Amino acid sequence: MKRLFYVTFGATVGVLAVRRLSQAAQRWTPQGLTSQVGGIGDRVTQWWESVVVAAAEREAELRDALGIDDASGPSAA
Repeated sequence: MKRLFYVTFGATVGVLAVRRLSQAAQRWTPQGLTSQVGGIGDRVTQWWESVVVAAAEREAELRDALGIDDASGPSAA
């Protein structure tokens, strides 16, 4: 009975190790690296879009606070 347990346990550990190593090896293939880099590019693009929106909102707040109506300069009051 012990022998069956250890054979089953060893086979399970072996299968899990092979799967884990296969996944790690897949990350280092050209397709795996491309998907990792592509994901980073998408996140940077989303971040930059949020920065642009926040900057535009802040600029509008400042223009309103300073009484500037257009982008050409301060109003002649």
